[in-house]
Amino acid sequence: MSELLVGHLCREEIETHRARGMVSTGGSERFNLRGRMGSRDVSVQYLISLPPAMAAAFPRLEGRGLPAWVVAADPPGPGMGSGAATAHLLATAWRLTGADRGFEAWLREGRKLVLHAGGQSRRLPAYAPVGKLLLPLPVLRWSRGQRLDQTLLDVQLPEYERLLRHAPEPACVLLTSGDVLVRLGRQLPEFPAVDVVAVGVRVPPEVAQNFGVLFCPRRQPGRLAFARQKPSAAEIRRMSLEYRWSVDTGIWLLSARAARVLMRRCGWEEESGGFSEGRPVSYEFYGGFALALGTDPVRDDAEIRALSCAVVELPEGEFYHFGATAQMIESVVSLQNRVSGEWTDQRHPDQVLQNCRVAPVLDRERHHTLWIENSVVSGAWHLGHEQVITGVPENDWPLRLPSGVCLDLVPVDEEAWCVRVYGFRDGFRGAWNEATTRWLGRPAFEWFVRRGLDGSTAGLAPGLDLQFCPLFPVVTERELDPEFVQWLVSGEGTQGDRWARFWQQVERLSAAQLALRVNPDRLYAQRERLRREAARALRRHCRWSVFSRLDLEATARLVAAEADGWEALAFGDDDPPMLAVREAMFQAAVRRVRGEADWEGLERQAFERLQEMLVREAQVTPANPRRVVLEDQIVWARSPVRLDLAGGWTDTPPYCLEHGGRVVNVAVDLNGQPPIQVFAKCIPEPVLVIRSIDLSAETRLRTFADLEAYGEPGNPFGLARAALALAGFLPRFHVHGGFASLEEQLREFGGGIELSLVAAVPKGSGLGTSSILGMTLLAALSDLCGLDWDRETLCQKTLVLEQLLGTGGGWQDQVGAMERGVKLIETRPGLRQTPQLHWLPQHLLEQPPVAQCFLLYYTGLTRLARNILGEVVRSMFLNDAPSLAVLEEIGRNAERAALAIQRCDAAGLAECIRESWRLNQQLDPGTNPPGVQAILDAVASDLAAAKLAGAGGGGYLLMLARDPFAAQRIRERLTRNPPNPRARFVDFTISATGLQVTRS
Repeated sequence: MSELLVGHLCREEIETHRARGMVSTGGSERFNLRGRMGSRDVSVQYLISLPPAMAAAFPRLEGRGLPAWVVAADPPGPGMGSGAATAHLLATAWRLTGADRGFEAWLREGRKLVLHAGGQSRRLPAYAPVGKLLLPLPVLRWSRGQRLDQTLLDVQLPEYERLLRHAPEPACVLLTSGDVLVRLGRQLPEFPAVDVVAVGVRVPPEVAQNFGVLFCPRRQPGRLAFARQKPSAAEIRRMSLEYRWSVDTGIWLLSARAARVLMRRCGWEEESGGFSEGRPVSYEFYGGFALALGTDPVRDDAEIRALSCAVVELPEGEFYHFGATAQMIESVVSLQNRVSGEWTDQRHPDQVLQNCRVAPVLDRERHHTLWIENSVVSGAWHLGHEQVITGVPENDWPLRLPSGVCLDLVPVDEEAWCVRVYGFRDGFRGAWNEATTRWLGRPAFEWFVRRGLDGSTAGLAPGLDLQFCPLFPVVTERELDPEFVQWLVSGEGTQGDRWARFWQQVERLSAAQLALRVNPDRLYAQRERLRREAARALRRHCRWSVFSRLDLEATARLVAAEADGWEALAFGDDDPPMLAVREAMFQAAVRRVRGEADWEGLERQAFERLQEMLVREAQVTPANPRRVVLEDQIVWARSPVRLDLAGGWTDTPPYCLEHGGRVVNVAVDLNGQPPIQVFAKCIPEPVLVIRSIDLSAETRLRTFADLEAYGEPGNPFGLARAALALAGFLPRFHVHGGFASLEEQLREFGGGIELSLVAAVPKGSGLGTSSILGMTLLAALSDLCGLDWDRETLCQKTLVLEQLLGTGGGWQDQVGAMERGVKLIETRPGLRQTPQLHWLPQHLLEQPPVAQCFLLYYTGLTRLARNILGEVVRSMFLNDAPSLAVLEEIGRNAERAALAIQRCDAAGLAECIRESWRLNQQLDPGTNPPGVQAILDAVASDLAAAKLAGAGGGGYLLMLARDPFAAQRIRERLTRNPPNPRARFVDFTISATGLQVTRS
């Protein structure tokens, strides 16, 4: 393979690249772009352990089945431990989806995400029957794109998928616990290519002592010395003198080699494709395998110790644990309060209510630490604090729940309910007759004593672990009496003897048995009914609720079957403008899901309202055109085009209005000249003359009606008409409200205006031609008419111009061409987008040999950006969760691209361009039509990276070859065999000026 010379890199950069494996050395320093197109695409198979009943129902209820999703319960028998459970999942997935090939070959195909939630969940009883992984997680009030039906799993997945895309080649298994949520932070550190990577975060020692802790030598902070399980805070502080430590997040990446070692520890025999004892041998991953890793491990296991191992600390990582009842509430409240601003500046109370109807008025002080989910709490209930209420069906019970007491009604079989009462801090561990074993917050045996019962006669053998004691009665709906529930909770009531006899006679289940007998279909159905009811309430109060921030596409699917309660809402001038926009788009989505014919009209209304918002901003700063040039002077405005490297789409409303934007692009001249040019001059006749040199067309405007026709489809001079309107030649954009006629205004102006336009770029190029021509027109008119618009104002006016034309679009085109060179452009959220520029060095893109590897190729294929824009902008309006996740990653990629350019890192930049192309295709599959893919396939062996300019679908293709020789081969191959008669290479140079405006 040919290599790139890197003599232009400083010695420090070469050393950095060599350490990263991007520089190879021979007789002299040489550089090699080793990446390949599509190298960040990974297929993920999801392997999940759940309790038995839920494991069987998961594919049906969650819509996630084979082969992508493999869900299994731990095999019957004694507990296996997390290591053996991992081995069981891997073996099960292989048999179901890869038995036609060897285990190791299957293991290396794609990546496996292993999530464990099949344990007994003793400290979090409410979600033990279905698994903590499926715990319903409320919509976080600062978020966008979350769903009302989301679970902890749904919120975990994007983070884990991001890790798997980021991980280096050896990693094939990501193992993690189902009861944690780790937020990775904006940028991920580099992950080393080793057998085992442990992911850690920094927390105080008092928190770390409850988890596993990873210790690394202070001089080698990425190298694991040893791991310890739950060392005391004092021990952590003592060892911190010699070691840097971080808490084990439960996230571990394993190579195929490491996974096979783990399998062997669990009794796996590769020759037979099974376990020596028929099921995995009990083995702990965190308490066994992990403790044998490192340079100085706690446990001695030579084969495990021989595995290369590293610790990656997440500098911005956040760790939330859902292992116990109290932790569940603490973690959710912490998540709700992690971001302040807008209406989130008030601290969220530690009351979590979701999928429920609660009649009593809740007080923050008296009812603190409260979780109510999938339940109806009627007005006659009396609540306390430190309570979890789940699964309660429709009722009008008078019920008094003391503080610290929790109530869970679990649907079992077809019609019965299991009534489970427990204490907020119960651990369900220990012999029921021991004083240290707690139930309802007191010694368990006291419950029997207070109710005159004998535990032994009730089937509870002395020494029986509380988790396996049949405590919880199974009753029919008719037998579900509030007096009986009150007796279970507190022993109160006038019929204590009756209820004691009833409790002894009915079927009772243990906490462990509930995982076998729960009816997930009934549980999900009740939750769905209450969720829809909650959704209606959220929407009615959308001015103050999270409704407009939800994934409205998913919400539309949730409510589309309901005929009533979803009529359009009315909004006033004092309401946030985006509420009305989103309401129209939501109504359109509901009708689209229902298959109704009028949804497109409502969607157009949403687009029009966004346009009105931005145009209104322009009307606030109207123009007063006046003639300031001599009669023989010509104003000459010319601009380069822009090549976007990373971040495109984040500059597009409404996304940038709510999240800000972040783009890296380059202003370039084509074939030695700025391709966008406008000539403007004054003429004696009171008329507006517009000529297009490249279109060989001309038009004359004499009335306001002529000028206001800028929005007509197919109008070749729509841009120029809109620019003249914004320059004050239409009354609504004039500082004094305009004139009676255009002729009168032009006579007052001193005559007419003649505009001559040149756009030496094919239509649909992807180089931002439309926006740049609009910006260049506005710049010419500003100079001709004495408007004195600065560059920020030109950017704003161009954004409005695009809205007037109905083409939408963002700000990166005009800013990218207006300002010279290579830059990172950023904006903050807000209706007025004010780009901030961070100039980047041009050295990498201008100097040989890297500059010789860049090629710009016109594909001869065109696709109008507005066709793509409509689809993507719809997803922005609706807060479509997958689209928002891609857009967020696009913004992160822009940051990485800027850093690569600053560091003169050609391989890093190539990786960012590849990632841009992958993300653009993920956002809109139409970005890469078959004709473009055929071009890429023809030169794939010589390509390090490539992407279509702009929104994609056709136009110009930016290619980065592996080296100058590869670039020459690409040029020769496509010149000799072009895909169509219009396809051609175009020379480009970085513009040193950007927009220029001069007078003759």
